[in-house]
Amino acid sequence: MLAILVLGAASGFPNQITESALQAWLKDAGATNTTIGLMSYVALPYLLKVLWAPLIDRYPLPFLGRRRGWMLAMQLALGGAIGLLALQDPAISLRAVGVCAVAITFFSATQDIAFDAYRTDVSLPSERGLAAAATNLGYRTAAWIASACALVVADHFGWRAAFLVLALVMVSFCAATVRAPEPQAVHHPRSLAESVIVPLEELLGTPSAMMLIAVVLLFKLGDAFANKLFTPFMMDVGFSKTEIGLIVKALFTLSTLAGSILGGVLMVRLGLLRSMLAFGVLQAASNLLYCVLALSGKSYPVMAAAVVIEHVAGAMGGIALVALIMALCDVRYSAFQYALLSALALLPRYSLGYPAGWIADHGGWYAYYVTSFVIALPGLALVWRARTRIDALDAQRAAAP
Repeated sequence: MLAILVLGAASGFPNQITESALQAWLKDAGATNTTIGLMSYVALPYLLKVLWAPLIDRYPLPFLGRRRGWMLAMQLALGGAIGLLALQDPAISLRAVGVCAVAITFFSATQDIAFDAYRTDVSLPSERGLAAAATNLGYRTAAWIASACALVVADHFGWRAAFLVLALVMVSFCAATVRAPEPQAVHHPRSLAESVIVPLEELLGTPSAMMLIAVVLLFKLGDAFANKLFTPFMMDVGFSKTEIGLIVKALFTLSTLAGSILGGVLMVRLGLLRSMLAFGVLQAASNLLYCVLALSGKSYPVMAAAVVIEHVAGAMGGIALVALIMALCDVRYSAFQYALLSALALLPRYSLGYPAGWIADHGGWYAYYVTSFVIALPGLALVWRARTRIDALDAQRAAAP
C-alpha cells in the first residue's frame, strides 16, 4: 500500500501541469476561455492510451520487471518533456506549447497504464477499495503540489522557473519506482493479438457488459464537467494565482484526501452498489454550490464551502468508480483492460473542453454549473439499472480469498 501511495503520487504529479498550470499560463498570456478549452485537448493521450496499452502487457522492458520498467522510463521522459515546456512562450507560439503538452500527456498516460496494471496486479480482491484510496491520496496530494508549486513560483519568478522545478521533482519519483516491490509473476500474453482479442472477449462476454461500460463512461460526467475550467473560474471570480495555489488548491486537495478516506471506509460498510448510488447523488448535487459562488463573487467562506463539499463528494465517487473498474479487470490483461475502462471514464473530462469553454463564455458561470448538475443524472440512472450486476461483482470480490 505504501508503494501504491507513492507511485500514485508519481502518476498524479504531471496531470495538473497540463491542466491547472497550463490554463493559468494561457490566461496570463491573454487567451480566451474558448482557446483554453481548445488547448485542453492536448490531454487526448489519456483517452487514446488504450491503443498502446496492449504493448505494455506484451513487451516488458529489460529492467525492473513487467510494470516498473515502463514506469521508470516514462518518469525520465516526463522530466525531459516538462523541462522542454519551460523553454516555450504561449504568446509567441501556441503550437510549440501544444506539442510539448501533448508529449507530457503521452508519457504520463503511458506511466498510468503501467501503474494501473501494477496496482491491479499487487492488490488482493479484498484490498481494492484500500488500494483505490491509497492511489487517490497519493495522486491528489502530488497533483496539488504540482499545481500549487507552478502557480506560486510563476507568480513570483515566472513560468520558466516554475516548469523547471516541476521537471526536477518529476525525475525524483524514479527512486520510488526502483524501490517498489515487484508483483508476483503471472501468465502474460504470448502474442500481441492475444493481448487484445482475449481481454476484449472477457470484458465484453456478459449480457450486461455494455451497461457496465456505460456506467464507467457516465458516472463522473457531471463532476468532470464541473472541474474542467476550475482555475479560470476562480480567476474570473477574483482570486489571484497565489490565492488559488495556496488556499483554493489546498482546500481542493485536503477535501479530496478526506473524501478518499471517507469513501474507502464507507465502502466497507455500504458495498459497491450503495456507495455508487449515494456518492453519485452527492457529487452531482454539490456542483450547484459553485452557482452560489458565481453569484456572490469573491468570498472566502462561500468558496471554502463549495470547494470542500464538492471535492469530498467527488473523491468519494471516484473511489467507488475505481473499485468498479478494478473488479472488472483480469490480472493477466490488466494493462489493456484497465486502460480501456479508465479511458472511457476519462472521456468526459478530456473531451468536453470546447463545449465547456463555449458555455462559460456565452452562458456564464451560473449556467455552466447548472449544466454540470443536469448531465450527471444519466449516470446515476444507469447505476440503478445495472444494480444486479454491480451487486454480483461485489459478491465475487467478497468471496475471493
